[in-house]
Amino acid sequence: MKISIFGLGYVGAVSAGCLAKDGHVVIGVDPNQTKVELINNGVTPIIENDIGEIIASNVASGHLRATTDVRDAVLNSNISLICVGTPSQLNGNLDLSYVRRVCEEIGAALKEKNDFHVVVGRSTMLPGSMRSVVIPTLEAASGKTAGVDFGVCNNPEFLREGTAVYDYFNPPKTVIGESDSRAGDMLVELYKNMDAPLLRTDIETAEMVKYTDNNWHALKVAFANEIGNISKALGIDGHKVMEIFCQDTKLNLSSYYMKPGFAFGGSCLPKDVRALTYKGKSLDLDLPVLNAIMPSNQRQIEKAIDMITRKNKRKIGILGFAFKAGTDDLRESPIVDVIEYLIGKGYELKLYDKNVNLAALTGANRDYILNHIPHISKLMVSDMQDVLDFAETLVIGNGAAEFKSVPMSLKLEQTVVDLVRIANTKSDERYDGICW
Repeated sequence: MKISIFGLGYVGAVSAGCLAKDGHVVIGVDPNQTKVELINNGVTPIIENDIGEIIASNVASGHLRATTDVRDAVLNSNISLICVGTPSQLNGNLDLSYVRRVCEEIGAALKEKNDFHVVVGRSTMLPGSMRSVVIPTLEAASGKTAGVDFGVCNNPEFLREGTAVYDYFNPPKTVIGESDSRAGDMLVELYKNMDAPLLRTDIETAEMVKYTDNNWHALKVAFANEIGNISKALGIDGHKVMEIFCQDTKLNLSSYYMKPGFAFGGSCLPKDVRALTYKGKSLDLDLPVLNAIMPSNQRQIEKAIDMITRKNKRKIGILGFAFKAGTDDLRESPIVDVIEYLIGKGYELKLYDKNVNLAALTGANRDYILNHIPHISKLMVSDMQDVLDFAETLVIGNGAAEFKSVPMSLKLEQTVVDLVRIANTKSDERYDGICW
């Protein structure tokens, strides 16, 4: 395939060399004449393992060349990858001026082109940038319509400096956000030989994935550093702690706990977060990441309350109020906080949880239910249908299987606030998911 790459910095140069190595014909584009001349002389414009040899051999074979001529590059390629910089502004926002400028130039060239061409955002851009900047700029400059006359995709890169060539050929995943399937199909061809999951999605999700990855990596560094700081203050080797921590790929380094939803609760997590942060304070340590966990959890409880009260309905039905499905544990259950707030504000409530009802009769939580939250126990019913018949707003508080059909069987006047994603349902005026 014939590919043009706009921006011969770190991502652009690596992408150009690796795509040429894969057998594609690649044209690198950059306004910097020095970079263009370096490439055409077979010299890498960046310092990175292995890329120098790759660029030299592919320039010699004719698979790679560079130019300052945007028109030449677009008219002689099928796909254009945007790899220009998106630096930070003083307020933390991104400067998309380079992206906008290159889209104006690509769009002007597209005006002359009859063949279907795909423009790919590979630069790191905040979600919505493709829709608000890239697509309208291309359409205005070309007089054509994205998804019809030309395609647009977002294809984030996952390259680490120092191992970028290895990462290119051994990616953890390939993500393609596409304006239309035709555009996505063309971009898939670039990666058909990659031994990695290929994930096709919408443009905004692809944009968000890149930021999710990088913020997660930053959080991991900060978390490990804070654990290391506490460990050192206690005379413990933080490296040994984290080495053991990382051996657990079932819970610690896995997808477990990584689904957006409601706040955490139960007898372990809140207690242990508070204990460790208290210990940090007693050691005079500043632990901003760990200290933010409980306030962040509280914000999610407040968000749920806001979602419920904004429905402007007085009759609320709670389905599931143990902190997790399959348990009767109400200790620090966040949904109990929601219930107590609603009671205090005068809402009418009915509560149902099969496991908690059993606990009220025989379980270990009997004393807690009857002596610590008797005002809640009086609102409990033993039949889920009682809640369904009563409520104007139904709140799904845990993931018990018996609640799965609820969003699909609402009465006309009922709404659902789903805190656990009980079903794969899109939000509308009657169904509201807390993070989806």
